[in-house]
Amino acid sequence: MSLRDRQRADTRHRIQRQALRLFTDRGYDATTVNDVADAAGVSAMTVYRNFPTKEDLVLYDDFEQLTASTLTALPATGSLTDRIGRTTLAILELAAANEHELLLARLRLMIATPALQARHLDSQFRLQEAFVNAICADDPSLEYGARAAASAVLGVTHTALLRWAAADGEADLVDLFREAFTAAFGHAP
Repeated sequence: MSLRDRQRADTRHRIQRQALRLFTDRGYDATTVNDVADAAGVSAMTVYRNFPTKEDLVLYDDFEQLTASTLTALPATGSLTDRIGRTTLAILELAAANEHELLLARLRLMIATPALQARHLDSQFRLQEAFVNAICADDPSLEYGARAAASAVLGVTHTALLRWAAADGEADLVDLFREAFTAAFGHAP
């Protein structure tokens, strides 16, 4: 990553953290993009350049890229569901360890804010597509099975995330995912 790319990522991260803090403190609807820009020390144009919509301030993540790189780095063994489950587990381990509070704040806002609920479905679809594209890169005939497996694992993930949010992030997210995966598929990922 070049210096410019790192600076842009740092700016994006700072803007998103400030947005999440303000949305949590003041409420999503009561916070303007100008409020976020002021808190992050940037112009409103910089906010819009990094986050085209207010919803993106909550929903933006790089999980699609992380999904593809993680899936291809892990052994391509077991069923499609197992491969996607191992990938999801690795991503959740990383997110829970490094971005616990950010992930929890985003999840709480997605659950509580009607404007974000529908857009969240869009991000779920993009994540499903990332799994499908990564799996089908070598074998396009796996598309239907990959889509079904990704949908199923994302449903399990959603269940674990909701339980985690209900426990105020106190429960172990990785354990909740393993428990939900085992309940759905009869074995751990």
